[in-house]
Amino acid sequence: MNASVSRPFAELSPDAVLEAIESLGMECDGRLFALNSYENRVYQVGSPTHGMLVLKFYRPQRWTDAQIVEELEFGTELAAADLPVAAALATGDRLLHQRAGLRFAVFPRLAARPAEIDARGSLELVGRTLGRMHAVGARRRFLQRPALSSDRLGWQARDALLGSRFLEEMTRLGALDASLIDKYAEVSAELLETVDEQIGHAGPVGQMRLHGDCHLGNVLWNERGPIFVDLDDCMSGPRIQDLWMFLSGSLDERRGQWQELAAGYREFHHIDADELSLIEPLRALRMVHHSAWIATRWDDPAFPKAFPWFTSPRFWQEHVSDLWQQLEVLRSGEYADLEAGSPRA
Repeated sequence: MNASVSRPFAELSPDAVLEAIESLGMECDGRLFALNSYENRVYQVGSPTHGMLVLKFYRPQRWTDAQIVEELEFGTELAAADLPVAAALATGDRLLHQRAGLRFAVFPRLAARPAEIDARGSLELVGRTLGRMHAVGARRRFLQRPALSSDRLGWQARDALLGSRFLEEMTRLGALDASLIDKYAEVSAELLETVDEQIGHAGPVGQMRLHGDCHLGNVLWNERGPIFVDLDDCMSGPRIQDLWMFLSGSLDERRGQWQELAAGYREFHHIDADELSLIEPLRALRMVHHSAWIATRWDDPAFPKAFPWFTSPRFWQEHVSDLWQQLEVLRSGEYADLEAGSPRA
């Protein structure tokens, strides 16, 4: 594999980062900090004229220029509606820039801390903010960004994992037994077939512009409440995609969380109760997609450092077991009716 593909950020030195920001006519004061990011590379840079800035360098060959621009324009549109999101700064009439073969965008640093959704009323505030975001997202459609589908997030991810250099190397070294890989192939196929059936049974669902990757790592908090960052995975899909990852714990806990989240959300946007039936299929897609994402990025040095457990047979045994359990959840024919508080077939 070409080194520029397997290690796309190998030439992104501190000097290259500073040169990128200076190429836009912004002064630097020498302060430079690498921020946690795996898919892309993100740096905090100090400027005497612009304060603290955040530079995001996009992974090559993942998105087209048009898809990245649409992401950045969506952030700008949300910010213009006074929504708490990280929106890129425009230089001239451009949001997306290029330097040394890498595309990047510049954002203001937002003063915030990790999300505090356990505090009383926090989930209602999250729901209210997402309701406002979705009201804006529903105004028009994405033309370039992908849509949520079991093919893209499930079947294509599964195929990519099974055909990855990572799996080939782990098998060659004897780190993973071929029978375990066969079990993964079997359960992942059955799981995705069931996901397809259940999404089909749900019938037509809303397709609107979404954040797309709405987990706690992409939510910060300040004195006003949540701030949503990293629209890198924004997509078209059902609104429940941006809501379900805030639900966790026992059934009773999830019901209480949903009531608070939905109460805030419905102040600004509607949601169909039928979309609740998509939560477990969407969870299954995320399980399949996440492991494939790590496997297909393994040549990037940041991934072995961040996920050292990924090569252990124990992880893969547990992962296969988790997929079987998720399949049983889907096959049970029931899901938690979070609206009524009782099981619904």
